[in-house]
Amino acid sequence: MSSAPGLPVPAGRTGAMVRSDFLQRFLAFGALIVLILFFQVWCVLIGTNFLTFENFVNILVATAVVGIMALGETFVVITGGIDLSVGTVMTISMVMTAVAITSQHLPVPVGILVGILTGGLMGLANGVLIARFRIAPFIATLGILNVARGLSLVITQTRPIYFPNNPEFQSGVMGNLFGLKISGEFGFPNIAIIMFGAALVAAFMLGKTALGRYTFALGSNEEAARLSGVNVANWKMLVYVVCGLFAGLAGVLSAARLGSAQPATGFGYELSAISAVVIGGTSLSGGEGTILGTIIGAFIVYVLTYGLQFVNVAQEWQIVVTGGVLIAAVYIDNLRRRQRV
Repeated sequence: MSSAPGLPVPAGRTGAMVRSDFLQRFLAFGALIVLILFFQVWCVLIGTNFLTFENFVNILVATAVVGIMALGETFVVITGGIDLSVGTVMTISMVMTAVAITSQHLPVPVGILVGILTGGLMGLANGVLIARFRIAPFIATLGILNVARGLSLVITQTRPIYFPNNPEFQSGVMGNLFGLKISGEFGFPNIAIIMFGAALVAAFMLGKTALGRYTFALGSNEEAARLSGVNVANWKMLVYVVCGLFAGLAGVLSAARLGSAQPATGFGYELSAISAVVIGGTSLSGGEGTILGTIIGAFIVYVLTYGLQFVNVAQEWQIVVTGGVLIAAVYIDNLRRRQRV
């Protein structure tokens, strides 16, 4: 990728970084294949089969919501920041979609737009706190996490909001385009097709636009970018807005999947999204990462989760294993960075 005008060469993607990205994606994809084969062997030993079409579809559906959140999180982590609020931003986006459609009786497409824009607004709040008020990303997004969670509970009065259960609604945009219905000759669920489409959009933004170039520049050397004339604050705010928009889309999809807005849903999802980003090779120190790696990371997280559930591993041990995988991914990232020094 070419560097942005006026930026020093180190702020761009060097050949070494590109090779490192390719190696990380290759290793992550290899780990995904090994994980699938591991569960298949385990299932054969206990008299069942992991490699079935039903399991494949279930994994696609389970991955979609967090996978889309992870796309936005990738932009933030590449800048050297972090967004802990994506889970509850997803929740309030889900709630506002439901309110727009059920209470305000707005058309379904408008309700979908309201949900996505709600995520963008929460992302803007994060960006302003971090870029303008100079609050550390960890603290700022932790605060917005609680604000979004509280607003979701207040707006819904702690009760779920259910969408209309009628043929007109089910055959509309929410039921067909954003729902779980199977479409296409390959039988992919629509929610997964939307995730892959969002990934293509995110990859274009990161690889072919000024936003992508400045995202890498901020993560590689923010001060050098500032001295080169880059408006660091504005670009950083835009990155968090993008993250919020993806979280908003995830909220709409989650509402379609559940057929309702659940105000308690989403808390803790941020850990899965961050895990997917890190496992996919995006460096927590910033300046490095890919969308493809994030998607692979999301599948690793959910193949691991679904596989452990499928072979009846206790839930508490599932949490232990998932946490261990995240720690291992961060440790590997540290080793890679030390080797470059």
